Amino acid sequence: MYYLSRVEINNKNAKEIKELNHLGTYHNWVEQMFPENIENGVRPRHLWRIDILNGVKYLLVLSEEKPDLDILESHGIKGTGIIKEYDKLLDTIKPDSVLKFRLTANPVRQFNGKAYPHVTVKQQRKWLLDRAEANGFTLDDNYFTIVSRDYVPLKRKNSRGCNLSRVSFEGILKVTDVDSFKDILVNGLGREKAFGMGLMTVVPF
Repeated sequence: MYYLSRVEINNKNAKEIKELNHLGTYHNWVEQMFPENIENGVRPRHLWRIDILNGVKYLLVLSEEKPDLDILESHGIKGTGIIKEYDKLLDTIKPDSVLKFRLTANPVRQFNGKAYPHVTVKQQRKWLLDRAEANGFTLDDNYFTIVSRDYVPLKRKNSRGCNLSRVSFEGILKVTDVDSFKDILVNGLGREKAFGMGLMTVVPF
């Protein structure tokens, strides 16, 4: 069973803004939503991302376990937490399904064993186009766009902080291989999945 959860982030509270000051703090918030995993020493990967819709900031979380609603809302606005079963949507995906999608990712290229961010819109769009076929969908260059791109701070334990490239895409795609496509929906696309990248969501077009 998969669950898709959402909560409005309380970005009008100075205390919350100060605490949620880099991607690592969001990662910790997400992990705390699953206290049984922490108690049992199990750390499955949970996909998540930050969305801004009509000026409102949300945290979106995809997980195989149902999160604790109180912890989901702990840095959000009370009463805005929503938890939905995701399998129902996954079951509607068929070959040739045409879907609207949103993806936040970390487009990079590998060189000499290191990852370097793609910096231009053209490079970032090509990054997604190049990954479509292998992940079970087709994408027309004219039917998707980049809606935001920035660099966001990340601080790791026992290491220097860094800024991660974050790019959000929206558009229309067509499913060609259901199993491959469902795999990226539940496991993510690209790098830095623990830090708010890789989550693609879809709705019928």
